[in-house]
Amino acid sequence: MGRSVESIRQGVNAATGRWARSARALPDGKQQASGEKLAALAKSHSSEAFFVCEDPLEAALFSVVVELLRCRDEQGRKRGEEEPHVDR
Repeated sequence: MGRSVESIRQGVNAATGRWARSARALPDGKQQASGEKLAALAKSHSSEAFFVCEDPLEAALFSVVVELLRCRDEQGRKRGEEEPHVDR
């Protein structure tokens, strides 16, 4: 018998598909490219998030934030800045 409940992976794929279609509706090329990048970022770490997230949107947002922080840290290292300190 088939699944009656959508998996997290299916939910992320559905959400990012909607985000990519929404990006194409944005007014100019730069905004469209940013929207498409957002959809791609949402998928980049969503596999890892499947293990702990019960909500597809949460998994997608986790993935986006991880990638944004990684990019920020890489840019800071290129400029010679210290890594931000985070208390755990």
